[in-house]
Amino acid sequence: MLTLYGYWRSSAAYRVRIACHHKGLAFDNRSVHLVRDGGEQHLPAYGVLNPNHLVPTLVDGDLILNQSLAIIEYLDEAYPMPALLPEGPVARAKARALAQNIASDCHPLNNLRVLKYLGSELKASEAQKTAWYHHWIKTAFEGLELQLEQTSGEFCVGDEVSIADVCLVPQVYNAERFKVALDDYPLIRAITARCRALESFSLAAPEQQPDAL
Repeated sequence: MLTLYGYWRSSAAYRVRIACHHKGLAFDNRSVHLVRDGGEQHLPAYGVLNPNHLVPTLVDGDLILNQSLAIIEYLDEAYPMPALLPEGPVARAKARALAQNIASDCHPLNNLRVLKYLGSELKASEAQKTAWYHHWIKTAFEGLELQLEQTSGEFCVGDEVSIADVCLVPQVYNAERFKVALDDYPLIRAITARCRALESFSLAAPEQQPDAL
């Protein structure tokens, strides 16, 4: 059985949970609390698994792998059906690009350790941190909405769930949590609603996790 180390509110771990449920893969969901006692990701035992002290980490037999997109692509190759990468090089490239727009260009600017650094080291106020968060979400979603006009059908790339949708829904969850207005992004909202109606996405939702507070 797969073992997934994550945290209920981690959007990166959320992505991998969606991928596992989409493929019908059973996994042992082990919580790494990112806040309690300074963050369990910094414990030496977890550092052996993931020297970057981040989640998620996937263990599959002898394989120990971090980085959510690398994990998802591994799962797509090791457990190919149903696929999360579309057929054909053009559609695959588009799906990967949309996923990277979220996972590489948007999410890292707003994750927990960045927000903590803004407050603890740069002495940013809560209002300033919120403004920072909203700015980068809106910047990403403005570009993403325009790209979806070219790529989307029922989902981000055509009419099948792909790695792009797996990245989109957790980022929308974060945006909603921080009260970012999404009125200007009708395609993002519509695709997210379709995804959330699927069992694989609902099972992976943060509030459904055993470590949810």
